[in-house]
Amino acid sequence: MTPAEALAFLHQLSQFGFQPGLESTRRLAASVGNPHERLRFIHVAGTNGKGSTCAFLESVYRTAGFRTGLYTSPHLVRFGERIQVNRQILPDETLARLVSELRQRMPPDLQPTFFEFTTVVALMAFAEQEVDLVIWETGLGGRLDATNIVTPLASVITSIGLDHMQVLGNTVGEIATEKAGIIKPGIPVLTAVDRADALEVLRYRARELDSHCVVVDANAVGRMTLPVSLLGPHQRVNATLAVVTVRLLRALFPVSDAQIAHGLAHTVWAGRMQLLQRGEQTWLLDGAHNEDGVAAFRRALTDHFPGRYPVMVLGMLRDKAWREMASHLAPAASRLVIAPVSSPRTVAPNELRQALQEAGCGRAVRACETVDEALRAVGREPFIAVTGSLYFIGECLERLEAQTHCDRDERRLNDWSPPPQVPRPVDPKAPG
Repeated sequence: MTPAEALAFLHQLSQFGFQPGLESTRRLAASVGNPHERLRFIHVAGTNGKGSTCAFLESVYRTAGFRTGLYTSPHLVRFGERIQVNRQILPDETLARLVSELRQRMPPDLQPTFFEFTTVVALMAFAEQEVDLVIWETGLGGRLDATNIVTPLASVITSIGLDHMQVLGNTVGEIATEKAGIIKPGIPVLTAVDRADALEVLRYRARELDSHCVVVDANAVGRMTLPVSLLGPHQRVNATLAVVTVRLLRALFPVSDAQIAHGLAHTVWAGRMQLLQRGEQTWLLDGAHNEDGVAAFRRALTDHFPGRYPVMVLGMLRDKAWREMASHLAPAASRLVIAPVSSPRTVAPNELRQALQEAGCGRAVRACETVDEALRAVGREPFIAVTGSLYFIGECLERLEAQTHCDRDERRLNDWSPPPQVPRPVDPKAPG
């Protein structure tokens, strides 16, 4: 397979959408010798903050001299961002070789989804590279997520809120049950969840499985005084959770306090309160894509840019609480510029503009037909914030960083659209 052929094959798989359950992933992994059995993991789930927490963990362990694997989603521009070794993205040629090998070996009666297939590709890559530790982010939920075939050294649950409700459940308690599915018997679980109803679900599940549960609360965050490279008070929560996890696992992976401090101070995570300077323009890119994420973005904006109101460029997806998100963002902007996300799930700019006007947002709103038009519309503004969707951030970042050498179709691999009501079956082999 060439890299182009590998991407074409992954595009084909992405059409199958989301398939809850672990059996397909188990069979796929078995076809290539169960590479996860030769690896060690920290498994990270959560509604918000899991990617940033993974980035903090990876930076600290790499600083300490360990060879790291990092598996996250979605990617912003290139697919290889999802699978990194020592923060080097998976080369196109390696991706093509592993995709070809797995395709040839998978059972002929198996029709895996894109995420199931790429999860096993990641396991193959990490085993081949003989990484010391894999920082392993769930895709969606936890209990029936393809990543849940592993037995980690620790399970980490960052936060729980209302998102992906068409798949995970309609209440915080139901969503917490799905996230709690990554807890394994006797394996410690660490969490920064602060919702009482969600936290009780996690604690109950931990007691059932005799799993030591460590809660990182506001007091713990307040005691963590190390400098953190990522902006926003919510990132201090994520950083504290990472620090507590690292300290808990010191017997297995020795890391000094100085290495922890250096790792936190040098963590890089694109699209999360990311600052770019382009001449005299300041760009702030944040992939807030649900109500909790938008609230965190506004707090961070107030903390780091007091009294400043950026022109806000918005792109949003229809399967999110987009009306509420946009109404909450509007007061923090001087004016709003709206563009479509390159996804069938995008909210049409004119529809979003109308919703904002009906809500009395009190700001000028311009609807653009393309991302390029929106970026031209703010070409002379001194301070621009881009938010509303990680997919949208990827599109804007690609243009701002002039990554024209990349195949833009790679971003489309992020897109899957589950049916309006996806049954949540009980997998007899799944935890919980």
